[in-house]
Amino acid sequence: MRNAYKQSARSVAFELLLAVEEDDTYANLHMPKLLNQAKLEDRDAGLAQELAFGTIRNQLFYDKIIEICANRDSKEIELRSKLLLRLGAHQLLAMRIPSHAAINETVNLAKSVSSQGSVGFVNGVLRRVSERSLEDWKVAVLDGIADSIERLSIEFSHPAWIIRALEQALRVDGRADSLRLLLETDNIPADVNLVALPGLANEKHTANLIPGLASPIGFSISGGDPSKLPAMRDGFLRVQDQGSQLATLALTSASTISKGEKWLDMCAGPGGKAALLAAIAKLNGAVLETNEISEHRAKLVAQALSKVDPSVPVFVSDGTTIGQDAPESFDRILLDAPCTGLGSLRRRPESRWRKKPKDVAELATLQQALMNSAWLALKPGGVLAYVTCTPHSGETLAIVDWLERKYPSEVGLLSATKVLTELNPNLQLNPDRKTVQLWPHINGTDAMFIALISKSIG
Repeated sequence: MRNAYKQSARSVAFELLLAVEEDDTYANLHMPKLLNQAKLEDRDAGLAQELAFGTIRNQLFYDKIIEICANRDSKEIELRSKLLLRLGAHQLLAMRIPSHAAINETVNLAKSVSSQGSVGFVNGVLRRVSERSLEDWKVAVLDGIADSIERLSIEFSHPAWIIRALEQALRVDGRADSLRLLLETDNIPADVNLVALPGLANEKHTANLIPGLASPIGFSISGGDPSKLPAMRDGFLRVQDQGSQLATLALTSASTISKGEKWLDMCAGPGGKAALLAAIAKLNGAVLETNEISEHRAKLVAQALSKVDPSVPVFVSDGTTIGQDAPESFDRILLDAPCTGLGSLRRRPESRWRKKPKDVAELATLQQALMNSAWLALKPGGVLAYVTCTPHSGETLAIVDWLERKYPSEVGLLSATKVLTELNPNLQLNPDRKTVQLWPHINGTDAMFIALISKSIG
């Protein structure tokens, strides 16, 4: 039934919702493919993305409204009808689209992508949704729910276990009172962030860009397709979250770089941080190597490096074995470890629904193995940056604590807070901790965790 109708912003949005549900597609990777196929104008492409991503972000809240209006559990509603209802609810409650247009266009879409019997059902439910405002629906849905976590879970469409994890991480960082603001921010589309690669980008390339608030080499654009910028095509500018930029800069700024230093990006795919490391290494006479376990992602790393320094090798191997294969070989190591990605919910809307609490324990085992390998591969006197795009304590502080217990006489925890504050005094970091936890609602970045660890000499 797919592609059996004329492509529009709403049909593209529906195609993405369906692919996410049926094929476990990553929304941020699949959407560009759909937009390219549909050949929508920029304005319609933007509408399609907001329709789809906004619907996914808020789907738990919308499902509760749909259940009231349909008088049945959302699990009992056929998938395509449910996706159409979520899509319609988002237009009615969260976008500046007239109610009649939101209903009519969604019903017309239903005629093309769903069974004939569901058209009347979709029409009737959406008309009931349109009878109340967003604020009125919040009252109706949340009325009688006493548990604060459950209320937040429904209101902001975050699984309860994620809210508890975020609450704990905020408390550790001295920001427990900002949980609501963080959840609100998670549901707002992130700005498109760019990095100006040192030694390649200059003021001419960034003259019309908005300076970043977090990274000293970061910029953003207010709208449009960044790939159309000439400096993007030349490889001087790259799309990269400013939190990722700060993580890389923390490692390269932890101490003065000596010519001939040997660096490793241990889990380099898809290559954004590797490109920035390569640019800095080239300026300072350091030598970079990269590693990635996935052949597909290794190709992306090579592609990312091609316009910066194509001589940088990209090895395809299991990062957990590098410490044994190349002991005490590197002066600086970036370990951007695989994680739950709870810090990038703004950019990857479907991830909140796919991750489970058991994933944390499984990933922690891998993170420990990678951390141990990185430590064995680090030279005495060298610096390791342990980075995750999650604030979950089981993937962040717990992993650092594990390394300190395993190598108590060798591990020295540097102050990443001091390093990054010197790069940008306006980051509002917690001065009482050495590790850094960035936040979307405070720093405008993904919720990156950054630890800088030195290895003692002798």
